[in-house]
Amino acid sequence: MKAILIPLVAILAACDPTPPPQPETERQPNPVFETQIQALEKARAVEAQVMEAAEAQRRQVDEAAQQ
Repeated sequence: MKAILIPLVAILAACDPTPPPQPETERQPNPVFETQIQALEKARAVEAQVMEAAEAQRRQVDEAAQQ
């Protein structure tokens, strides 16, 4: 039993659970997806403008209703 247990413990102790560090590489832009990403960013910017305009309109309606 000791003949099996000692090598097994030695093998398990030699294993390192952390993976080796991976070199950091920059993401290469894919032209197919970059066009879509730019369209999404533009849509988010337009959405923010629309939300601001809607909030301003709500304030005007509230002010008009209070008078």
